[in-house]
Amino acid sequence: MERSARPNNFTEGRILAPLIRFALPVLLALFLQSMYGAVDLLVVGRFGTPADVSAVATGSHIMMTLTNLVSSLAMGATILLGRQIGEGNAKKGGETIGACIVLFGMIAVVMTLLVAPGAGVIATVMQAPADAYGLTVSYVRICGIGTLVIIAYNLIGSVFRGIGDSTTPLITVAIACACNIAGDLLLVAGFHMGTAGAAIATVFAQAVSVAASLWLISKKSLPFSLERRHIRFDRKIVSEVVGLGLPIALQDLLVGISFLVIQAIVNSLGVVPSAGVGVAERVCGFIMLVPSSFSQAMAAFVAQNAGANRYDRAVKSLRYGIGVSFCIAIVMFYLSFFRGDLLAGIFSKDAEVVAAAADYLRSYGIDCLLTPIFFCFIGFYNGIGMTRFVMLQGIVSAFCVRVPVSWLMSRRVPVSLFHIGLATPCSSALQIVLCLSFMAYLRKKQVIPSMR
Repeated sequence: MERSARPNNFTEGRILAPLIRFALPVLLALFLQSMYGAVDLLVVGRFGTPADVSAVATGSHIMMTLTNLVSSLAMGATILLGRQIGEGNAKKGGETIGACIVLFGMIAVVMTLLVAPGAGVIATVMQAPADAYGLTVSYVRICGIGTLVIIAYNLIGSVFRGIGDSTTPLITVAIACACNIAGDLLLVAGFHMGTAGAAIATVFAQAVSVAASLWLISKKSLPFSLERRHIRFDRKIVSEVVGLGLPIALQDLLVGISFLVIQAIVNSLGVVPSAGVGVAERVCGFIMLVPSSFSQAMAAFVAQNAGANRYDRAVKSLRYGIGVSFCIAIVMFYLSFFRGDLLAGIFSKDAEVVAAAADYLRSYGIDCLLTPIFFCFIGFYNGIGMTRFVMLQGIVSAFCVRVPVSWLMSRRVPVSLFHIGLATPCSSALQIVLCLSFMAYLRKKQVIPSMR
């Protein structure tokens, strides 16, 4: 059935207000999505043991890495759809979405077959503490079984962001978040199912999110028609989506692995440091929401303008995004550097775990002042299709700085989680240098205009 509507057009008119209006639902959706793991950790922290906290922290970190891999690959669909809209060819979206359904369906099957049966191996590689090993395996295995709904949710969200709709993904993730909270309270607090209950609640919530998304799609007017004949493996479209999304996915995967390496290093120090860093990472997920939302919004905004050859507007949106997110980052710096104990106390009642988390959070406070810059640059480069550079700068910063620095700091006696955490702002500083250098190179080649 043909259903058409005019998508949000970012190639004309004002820049700052539409960018913020688009970024706000993305921010709220990311906030609620972060609540999945946060609620798990919060409820388990209140009604479970430090071993439960360690298991959920490690297990959710693993699943978050895999989820980021999928959402990053799906960014290829966001960029391609945005480009098609900018070129005035939005009706081709049905063929793009049909090819993506086949592609991501294949990925879902492969990931399910790898993660669920391999949960024990994954927990071993992560050096899960002995007291939390079995619980970690349980969490990863249950979430691995739900890989299909994780992938479906991320693909649907990418499609809507590509056509300039950031509100629909917000609605669906809000529904899922409410279901996850109810599930955690029922299974963890009520039936005392601990880690397994948290995992079941998370998968169930994501399944509800997908069902809600499909229902809303059936009720919405889209700028293209999606028919049964479109759902096929179109080699040309798949190549375009993969060509745009794969470098982003590889970058996020390898960067995620670098953080998993840090988690494994900390896990070797014992249950309390492991739980402390797990709590701190969950807090950081919220701290980084603003730059993350601007990065995603920037990619969709810039993709449309790149398709319309309006690079002047793309560059201005980059400047606005950095300015707005940096102002908010100042507040995040204060809270994480000076009041990390209050933030960590939300997720754990154990005094030792809270102290460990607060120590680690001080290093993230420094990073708060750096991420608004390079996150917006990453969104900009993704939007103009320079995804290979995004991949390279992420890999270089992760494995030339973040992993080596964290390992060296873990060898110091006495071990300080603050010093281990300094690896992250060090790598962010390098990313800024690389992004600014690449911008200078593009300006010199007259690929894009000056930021002035």
